[in-house]
Formats: sequence, C-alpha cells, structure tokens
Amino acid sequence: MTALAPRSRPTPLLAPVYRGATIGSIALVFLVAFEALAVATVMPVVSADLDGRALYSVAFSVTLSSSLVGMVVAGLWSDRVGAVRPLLASVALFGAGLAVAGLAPSMEALVAGRFVQGLGGGALSVSLYVLVAQVYAPVDRVRILAAFAAAWVLPGVVGPFLAGVVADTVGWRWVFLGAVVLAGGALGLLGPALRVARSLPSAGAPAPGRVVATRIALASLVALALLGLNVAGAASGTTRAVLAVGALAAALAALRPLLPVGTLRSAAGAPSVVLLRGLVGAAFFASEAYLPFLLQEQYGARVWVSGLVLTAATIGWASASQVQGRLGERLRDESALGLGAVLLSLGIGSILLVLLTPSPGVLVGLGWLVAASGMGLMYPRITAVVLARAADHERGGASAAVTLADAVGSAAAVAVAGLLFTAVGSAADRSAFVAVLMLSTTLGLLAVGASRRV
Repeated sequence: MTALAPRSRPTPLLAPVYRGATIGSIALVFLVAFEALAVATVMPVVSADLDGRALYSVAFSVTLSSSLVGMVVAGLWSDRVGAVRPLLASVALFGAGLAVAGLAPSMEALVAGRFVQGLGGGALSVSLYVLVAQVYAPVDRVRILAAFAAAWVLPGVVGPFLAGVVADTVGWRWVFLGAVVLAGGALGLLGPALRVARSLPSAGAPAPGRVVATRIALASLVALALLGLNVAGAASGTTRAVLAVGALAAALAALRPLLPVGTLRSAAGAPSVVLLRGLVGAAFFASEAYLPFLLQEQYGARVWVSGLVLTAATIGWASASQVQGRLGERLRDESALGLGAVLLSLGIGSILLVLLTPSPGVLVGLGWLVAASGMGLMYPRITAVVLARAADHERGGASAAVTLADAVGSAAAVAVAGLLFTAVGSAADRSAFVAVLMLSTTLGLLAVGASRRV
C-alpha cells in the first residue's frame, strides 16, 4: 500500500489500495453508532443499578460537552502532524472512557467515564475526516463518506435489541466493555492506512500555545452554554426565557471564533457550507426528537410503529447517501446540497401541514422519509466539499469546524425545541408539536438559503 496520487476516475473502495482504510474506518463508525444507541437503551438499567437517577441526563450531556473540546484539540493536532497520532489517541480515549464506565462502582464514576469517552469520540470524528482526506483521492471521498452513513443502518436496526439482550444476560457492564474489544479490532484493521498516512508529509506548523489554549477555552464555553440552555428548561416564565436567550447567545458568541470567518452570516463559499451543516442538523434532529412522541400521542401509533418510521428514515438516509456517492462528479456539489436542503424543508414542512389539517398519520412517515433522504444527499457532500476546499495543513481545522457546527446546531435546536414545547403546552396539545415543527421548518428554509451560497 503506497501513498496515493490524485485521480479523476473512481477506484473501488475495497480495492487493495483502499481495503484496510475502508474496512477499518467503517468499523470505527459502526462502533460509535452502536455504542450511542446501545448506551441509550441500557441507561435506565444503569441508573437504577447504580442508584444514580439524579445524574441520568448528565450522563448524556457530559459526553456531548466533552466531545466539543475533543473536536477542537483533534483539529489543531491534525493540522500539525496529520491524522495518525490524533486518531490513535482518540481511540485510546474512547476505549478508556468505555472501560471506566463499564467498571464504574457509582454513577459519578460512570459520568467520569462518559466524559473521557466524549473527548475521544469528538476527536475521533475529526481525525477520521482528516484520514479520509489523506488516504482517498478526491473523486473517491464522496463514496467513502456515503459508506459512513450506511454504517449507521445496522446499529440502528439491531443495536438497541442486542444491547438489551446483553444487559439481560451477562449484564449492562458488557455493553461498555464489549465495545472496548471492538474498538481495538477496528483500529487493527486500520493499520495499513495509518502507515500510508504516517508516510505523508505534514505541511502545518504548530499553533502557538496561546491559540491552542484560547480555542480549548472557547469550546469549553460553548459546552457550558449548551448545558445552561438545557438547565433553562427547569425554570419557569420570564426566568426561563431570559436564561435560554442568554445561554444561546453565549454559545453562539463562543462558537463564532471557532468557525470560518463569516459562517454565522452565511458568507459565500466555505463559511456557508459549514453553516449549512449546522442548520440541517438542527432542523432534522429537533424534529426527530419529537416525532415518535407525535405519532404516539396525536395519532395513536404503537411504539413499534413509531420506531419503524425512524428505522425506515435511517434506511432512506443511507440509500440517498449511496446514490449521491455512486453519481460522484456527475452530481455537482451545489446541486446535491441545494436539492438536499429543499427535500429536508419539504419533508418537515409537509409534516407540519399534516398537523394543521385533518390528514392521516401515515403522511407523517412519508414526510419524514423525504426529509431523511434530503439529509442523505447532503451530509457526505458537505464534508467532501469542506475537505476539498481546505489546504493540506488546514484539514484538521476544517473538519473540526464542520463537526462543531453539526454538534452545536443539533444540541441547541433540540434544547430550544424542548423549551418551546413545554412553553406552548403538553403532549395532549397539538399546538406544542406545531411549535416545534415551525421551528424546524424555519431552520430548514434557512438551510435552503445557505445552500445557494456555497
């Protein structure tokens, strides 16, 4: 396996030149997806066993918060030395966090493990993107990034069930500890690709210590502001609104220097691409958080039916990702991003229309499938476009920016949607769901605007 030269014709992802990188990187993505879904499944059992119900939500939020710091650190480090060392460190941290959580004697220890796991998980996503840029030719990147989306399908189908079986037979600790073994195996498969990436020159100079410290501090402030945004939900009336607005403003202020100049005002080019990633994630995941609730409470759907809708949408997302990957350069980046944003907006907007009219609930599922297909068209292309427009020594920072925009946009939108939902009504009030979908539709329309400036 040798360092790759730029090519204009696609190469199969499982060709000898790519085989190790493809199998290993997909295995890591599969692991992250499985772990996220599995932990969500067993966490009620974990909190009961460790007598830690008061820290239930913290066990999730602390992972997101620390991942933001991991993204920034990995971006800075990758720009200096390439993907190899950050990737090895991120997998080590991810595995160490899983081990601490799996062996935790108390809920406090489990939260500590989840914090370490978040650092590794955030760094892992950035490092993998940089590895893709180093190992794969530009013409092949959209297909490997599409394969990353497909790697979420099987965990989405079997992950929760398998986690439940493990928890009921050998115990919930093996949901964490078993993933440590899988992480080691996935890293072993990546060995040939890491040797290639290590042989490539590093074009970047180390960032000054002051810059590193500042960016880490800013990422930490963003994380704290997002935590504050979630805490605001426990307040009431004017206090809740003031806390929410203040936390959201603080998050955006701290996030702004971590993104390309002009991102928040949708400046043409790369800034709008990064903004698009944040907006589409915000629109999609704010809707997804309430979709099963909507189907069950307003349309009387069984729990398994609402779950089936989410599974079908996951398959739609992965299928659209594969379609854009196979089309490659025949589908222009601008067209993929523009069409994806329009489909996302149409899908969410159609669900809103169903709510506002006496329409059957099955149309909610169809609208969500359209929205998910739009996401599948955009997600791999956004990353590929960002990597293509970044210089070799800027790929870490570019990857960190797009993952930060994604994580912060999604987390902030879900929190704001929750505040809107409780402010307007309850699950018995259709108007509460309408408020959430109006927020998501607005975000989707903003995404359409950003897609026209890429």
